[in-house]
Amino acid sequence: MRVLLRVLAPLLSLAVAAAGVLLVLEVVAAWIRPGVARGLVVPWPDWYTTLAATSWAQAPVPGAAIGAAVLGLLLVLVGLLARRTDIAVDGPAPEITVTTSPRVLARVVGRRVRSTDAVAGASVTASARKVTVAAQAWNDAAPELHDSVRARVEELLDDLPLHRRPRVSVSVQDREGPR
Repeated sequence: MRVLLRVLAPLLSLAVAAAGVLLVLEVVAAWIRPGVARGLVVPWPDWYTTLAATSWAQAPVPGAAIGAAVLGLLLVLVGLLARRTDIAVDGPAPEITVTTSPRVLARVVGRRVRSTDAVAGASVTASARKVTVAAQAWNDAAPELHDSVRARVEELLDDLPLHRRPRVSVSVQDREGPR
């Protein structure tokens, strides 16, 4: 959702900026040419007569209102669902709020896992609820390495002052390398 919000925010701001520039152009043109009954870019008088003759009960008006309401609700939902995913950490005092990003937690766990001798490589993803480790073992060490990696990750999470401890998921695959 954050990606969608990052795309929508510039697009909506560009649309509002373009409408503002258009409004300024039309106002300046109306000041400079007071006798002309036509807009510079937009035919305002024609739009005004069309809208004056249209009632609220005619066909396009309720559909446009419902469409605008649905679009507004969707934008509100996107804004609400695109919240930050920080991980709460216990601070040094109760009145101090401390957070960290999932990326930082994943890097810390990844360093600990990669420091194991039998690990050839590892990728780690972390959130406030779950830490997922995908490790690669050298030369058929996968069965023994699974418990070792899980124990190292569990030990690290016990040492960190996390407000809520995430679950740990570990998968280990074999990687052929030098013997």
